[in-house]
Amino acid sequence: MINNSVIKNYNINGVVVLRNIINIKWITLLKRGVRKNFQNPSKYKCVYEQNNKKELFYDDYCNWNKIVEYKNFIFNSGISNIAKELMQTKKVNLFHEHVLVKEIGSKKRTPWHQDQSYYCVNGKDNCSFWIPLDKVSKNSSPEFVIGSNKWNKKFLPTKFFGNAYEQKDGEFQHIPNIEKNRKNYDIKNWKMNIGDAVAFNFSTVHGAPENKSNNRRRAFSVRFTGDDATYVKRKGEMSPPFPKIKLKTGQALDSKTFPVLISS
Repeated sequence: MINNSVIKNYNINGVVVLRNIINIKWITLLKRGVRKNFQNPSKYKCVYEQNNKKELFYDDYCNWNKIVEYKNFIFNSGISNIAKELMQTKKVNLFHEHVLVKEIGSKKRTPWHQDQSYYCVNGKDNCSFWIPLDKVSKNSSPEFVIGSNKWNKKFLPTKFFGNAYEQKDGEFQHIPNIEKNRKNYDIKNWKMNIGDAVAFNFSTVHGAPENKSNNRRRAFSVRFTGDDATYVKRKGEMSPPFPKIKLKTGQALDSKTFPVLISS
């Protein structure tokens, strides 16, 4: 299902949409896992928007070790093999999973950002999957700046509340005001059906509109790294923080926290 054209588009554009790539049985399993997740969220759960005490936009991450449905999908669905093909690497490590929910009526945008700036990972061999668990209309779907993975720039992380992280790493710069200058960028997004996924590089700049549809927008994201990935301890805040990790800057990620899923 992953042909050379898809691989080329992924590596040139930094993002590709994959149609009907996830079997419905895995979507059903992930929905059950998400329900469990938010019945007993981790300490990392964050609510970005609420109205009359109703949570409208919220997320949680790094729960794959305690939610069997997540672990089953990550280890047994073949999603890591798709990552391997897209990255064109010999090795695949799990980085982490991330669940984001925008309920009906959520009016908050996900700000434009670049994931790699938040992460404790250096390298270009990486792949993130955004897997919708509900149908997503085009006007509610995540947006990607095509080719931004080739900019070779590191942008200061932005909190989803809207304010930037404190500047501590000298190589980071403030992200351009993409929203006010949309015409200057090649921005793409897609209507998404159950079974579809978007795959993108950690350095690809992206954001997401408010939920303009008449249904919830639940998404399960899973992130992988490849051959050239190494750990980096950034000076500023990192997300996820991975407080128990004992790796040193420059070391391969291979560990219990970032298990090797494929090695060939």
